[in-house]
Amino acid sequence: MTAASLKDVLPHADCVHPRAVLDAAIARMAAEISRDYADGERPLFLTLMHGGMIFAAHLSVALSIDVEFDYLHATRYRGETSGGVLRWIKPPEVALRDRRVLLVDDILDEGKTLLAVRDYCQAAHASDVRVAVLCEKLHERRVPGIAADYVGVTVPDRYVFGFGMDYHEQGRNLPAIYAL
Repeated sequence: MTAASLKDVLPHADCVHPRAVLDAAIARMAAEISRDYADGERPLFLTLMHGGMIFAAHLSVALSIDVEFDYLHATRYRGETSGGVLRWIKPPEVALRDRRVLLVDDILDEGKTLLAVRDYCQAAHASDVRVAVLCEKLHERRVPGIAADYVGVTVPDRYVFGFGMDYHEQGRNLPAIYAL
């Protein structure tokens, strides 16, 4: 089955968070993270690609602390609207041993990917692993053992896209969050 194009679905989608709301949420999160990491130990700012890229860029420039950057690419979706088996495409380059790691991603939905990535960081002997997500989806299907330390906004239990999140690899660069 071929996915509908973004131009076909966007007119029927609801804007659940406009850009101004996202900007305010990111500023709030940046203040919280900067406060929590103010002890001077530079954290590793580890972005989950591709979804976390836009949020991570905005969050990083809003921080008042210095961070070291790296990224990883692990996915369960590969352009689909539901997740499958986790596939590691690119692990982080920076050694995680004895590092404070801030995982940055677009959404905490069921949490399978974030849990696997967090467990990977802990197995690599990171001294502390925290999670920052732009969105947390409101539902009861979350896997046990994963929560976000920093959350920008909540989203309804619908398919959401925009601001890094995709609709069949379309619409990641939309400046707001939409729901089908």
